Amino acid sequence: MTFRFRQLPAIVLGLGLAACASEGDLVVDQGVGITAVRSVCPAVGVPDYTGDVTVFRDPRSRLASEIDVTATITNVLATCNETGDRIYSEASFDVLARRSDTRGARQVTLPYFSTVLRGGSAVVTKRVGEVTFAFADGEARASARATAGAYVDRAEATLPAEIREQITRRREPGDPDAALDPLADPTVRAAIERATFELLVGFQLTEEQLAYNATR
Repeated sequence: MTFRFRQLPAIVLGLGLAACASEGDLVVDQGVGITAVRSVCPAVGVPDYTGDVTVFRDPRSRLASEIDVTATITNVLATCNETGDRIYSEASFDVLARRSDTRGARQVTLPYFSTVLRGGSAVVTKRVGEVTFAFADGEARASARATAGAYVDRAEATLPAEIREQITRRREPGDPDAALDPLADPTVRAAIERATFELLVGFQLTEEQLAYNATR
């Protein structure tokens, strides 16, 4: 699976750049430089095509009349404890479900995954959990809340001092590299990727369910 995802909050090349002159803007009064504030907390997101699931009465059918239950992940909230050497990040989210047949009370359980991704492609860890919601008799809708958490080593999520200095070093007018973007340096970009982690959550889909989401 190629992880393309809606992430919370947005990051730019792993750097959270603030909106004031002292944090993130170019400083041009006595030279040029970039002051970057970068969080070691993983970004949180939902990979494309994994935020929804459709369960059919007949697994071989794709007819709308055969849809049993649909569910969507929404309201994803991220919290992070970065006080120690092991950073703990947690994503909590709502699962909103709808069923076609409203007769009788019913419980439905769906699997979901949480994975830590490094550098946009390397899976560090993956866990699978379950979320259960209860439909009352005569009701078509139900909801539940679920959480997923993961640890990241602070040392691995921290940029090396020499890379941070290269990014934030004040450049005087006339310096050979004054007009160069330090983030365009392949060495800098590679270091940022290695130190960038994401906590991704989504439904644990079968190949057929994933293909259905991608083509509908």
